[in-house]
Amino acid sequence: MRVAKVFNNNVVLGLDEHGAESVVLGRGIGFQARPGDPIDPLLVEKAFVPSAGTTAERLAAFVDEIPLDDIVLTEEIVALARAALGDHVTRHVLVPLADHISFALRRAAEGISIEYPLSWEIATLYPAEVAVGRTALEIIEQRRGVRLPDLEAVPIALHLVTTQFGTVDIGTTVRMTEMLSEVLSIIRDEHGTEIDEDSVEVARFVTHLRYLFARERAGRSTNRPGLQLSEAVRAARPREYGSALRIAALLDERFGWSVDEDEVLFLCLHVARLTDEPTRTAALTGPAAPTTDRPLLA
Repeated sequence: MRVAKVFNNNVVLGLDEHGAESVVLGRGIGFQARPGDPIDPLLVEKAFVPSAGTTAERLAAFVDEIPLDDIVLTEEIVALARAALGDHVTRHVLVPLADHISFALRRAAEGISIEYPLSWEIATLYPAEVAVGRTALEIIEQRRGVRLPDLEAVPIALHLVTTQFGTVDIGTTVRMTEMLSEVLSIIRDEHGTEIDEDSVEVARFVTHLRYLFARERAGRSTNRPGLQLSEAVRAARPREYGSALRIAALLDERFGWSVDEDEVLFLCLHVARLTDEPTRTAALTGPAAPTTDRPLLA
């Protein structure tokens, strides 16, 4: 690997024999280095590959401001998240998550507290990621002797959700979370029913919407269920089908998606599950029994 650009004494942009770029971190690695010089592998402490939507310059600026110990700590948390949530938790989340954790530790040292919007929605819609976030707080306490506020599990969870869509843009995940919450409100209002947010039905519905979000970002479409099935469902569940149409309109309004008839059918089936008697009864009698089969976005 050779130097493509020197950012400072400790951070350079490296270029391998295949032309792939990576931001390389190491004490003194950029000192008196020039473009084209070979990078001494003994000086390399960490290497980071820019993700989609992140330039090497921006990544280098992040890396340069984060203490190496915080990056190592975050690597342990990312490994934990990958084991708990799946392979979609990639190393691309490492730098933005390390930046957040490093800033949270500085805030804690200065006695500064912060509130996060959508905390309740995030805990409800992404329980698996929030659980990893809580474990991350325990790891931070064990390694640093600092107990961050329990609320810090929320932004950690958001970073883990965001990486599932191949991006580091948390703003997009926040908008998706707001949309998911609003969709559940539409169903409550239109069907005059309470929905047990701990139920398997809600978990499946949220997962389906997350798949839909990922498919739209990737430009993929659903498998067609067939015209006869679509017409049969529309005739059998007209109210639920109407709710599905309104959800599709919301997705178009918020994200510019043209949700096709096949997707409306799937949305209708989920609305029907959410508003069927077993779900309403569970909401009135208490939380559903804990389940370990909550599907995650793959």
